[in-house]
Amino acid sequence: MNNSSRKINGSEILIQCLREQGVDTVFGYPGGAILNVYDKLYEHPEIRHILTAHEQGASHAADGYARSTGKVGVCLATSGPGSTNLTTGIATAYMDSSPVVFITCNVNSDLIGRDSFQEVDITGVSLPITKCSYTVSNVANLADTVREAFAIARSGRPGPVLIDIQKNATADECIYTPTTTEEYFESKGTRIERLRTTHHPSMGYPNIDINAIDTLAEMLGQCQKPLMICGGGVIRAGASKEFRELAELVDSPIAITVMGGGAVHGRHPLVTGMIGMHGSQASNMACDACDLLLAVGCRFSDRVTLNPAGFAKNAKIVHIDIDPSEIDKNIKTDLHIIGDAKRILTLLLDRLRGHVDRSEWKNYVFSFPRETEYDDAEDGTLTPKEILSAAAEILPQDTMVTTDVGQHQMWAIQHFKFDYPGQLMTSGGFGTMGFGLGAAIGVQVGNPEKTVLHVTGDGSFRMNCNELATEQYYKLPIITLLFDNSTLGMVRQWQHLIYHEHYSQTTLDRGPDFVKLAEAYGVHGRRVTDEATLRKVLTEAVNSRSDGLGWVIDCRIDIDEMVRPMVGGNSFITNFMLY
Repeated sequence: MNNSSRKINGSEILIQCLREQGVDTVFGYPGGAILNVYDKLYEHPEIRHILTAHEQGASHAADGYARSTGKVGVCLATSGPGSTNLTTGIATAYMDSSPVVFITCNVNSDLIGRDSFQEVDITGVSLPITKCSYTVSNVANLADTVREAFAIARSGRPGPVLIDIQKNATADECIYTPTTTEEYFESKGTRIERLRTTHHPSMGYPNIDINAIDTLAEMLGQCQKPLMICGGGVIRAGASKEFRELAELVDSPIAITVMGGGAVHGRHPLVTGMIGMHGSQASNMACDACDLLLAVGCRFSDRVTLNPAGFAKNAKIVHIDIDPSEIDKNIKTDLHIIGDAKRILTLLLDRLRGHVDRSEWKNYVFSFPRETEYDDAEDGTLTPKEILSAAAEILPQDTMVTTDVGQHQMWAIQHFKFDYPGQLMTSGGFGTMGFGLGAAIGVQVGNPEKTVLHVTGDGSFRMNCNELATEQYYKLPIITLLFDNSTLGMVRQWQHLIYHEHYSQTTLDRGPDFVKLAEAYGVHGRRVTDEATLRKVLTEAVNSRSDGLGWVIDCRIDIDEMVRPMVGGNSFITNFMLY
């Protein structure tokens, strides 16, 4: 104990630990078991609390905040349904490696296991979808636990951590001694010391196999037809510059996953577009014909590989990733290098000399389309490309974009042409419909000077449009671009192509009127059916940001508009159902 030590209750300890971590913004929703924490938060206006309409919205907002700021997001909720309402958001953050600390409070220790009111084992529920889950029943363990939770959330491959604090631990008192994150990391007799002893001394990145770097350098020198896949790990590692430099040096085409959007400029001449189920013809044909496939920060998910047996069947496959558990999980590799992508690519660049000309290979790859051209729209509707091209041209170049999940998500990645890493926030791994608006709120809170675009579909928007109330209250001028085709478009597309046009429960021939809905929440609402009007409304939306009001722009598209190209699940990557 030192001179700054003092005896305080658990709620105050939690607040002080958040301050130690530099937390100034939290998202959440109060309730009975977490009331002690909210009572103490009332005394600390230096920590801004964003009250959402629903716990799920708070979870996505904390996630969007984390992804767009590089900080650890924080989300608060009470016991029982408050905590279980977080689970979709926790799983979304887990699948996309987003560092968020979720803090829930549970019933008193003496009520645990008695089916008490709003009691649930959220630690057990969240175990498969977090990097780590804690239960705190004794206030003496609280500070150590919170500090370790933040260290784990941001270390190595980032991800969500959950702390469930039993209510008595938020009221009981014990001695609290302030510390910095640097002092805590070096401290003795703490949880972090035990973790460093049993796992990795630095809590950071594993040691890099230098021999493997040398081998990869030789492979890059010997190959004739390389293809590089850019995954979300490139963005997480801050390795976009090194990845682009390597591709330019070895003159390799670049295919991009959903999570890799923005890591390399979408209009870069080496970019072939998205790869996989809705990948461009250029990407998928290059994957099939390449003799060396180098994937960086990519999980080889089933949406990318489709049928693993035929994936890159002519190539040596090399995988660079921070997470050892991803190696050889979905695709068997010929060489893998575990570690920080930025460091690995830097070491690789040091070993390569001189630009290689692969014009013949590139001429083959880029003989296939990188982007789908759509027919003109019928009167009264827009095409996806018209909508997204207008948005890309009219909105500021540094606009940050969130999406929901479905056809609009694929169209956004195909046609918006993201300019920089971190510009796109989307649910790539878990595929969470309803992610977009909550995430947009977190992005706008963390980046108040930026224009934030939320791209959604009418199916996804129905799920969490209640967060328009949050958007309006906190004066967040988010522009929601709604692709309205009165159907669950991606499911209908599968029903059309695979299920003999049995449109079972996908037609959304019902309310609400999205313009009236927006106006009811106090934000701007417009409906557009032609490109000229869309451009006019988008310009008005950009120019009115200072009024602090968001926009919902309802864009009518045809009910049978499809995402193209498309390869069926478990098919070979070049077996296109649609071009």
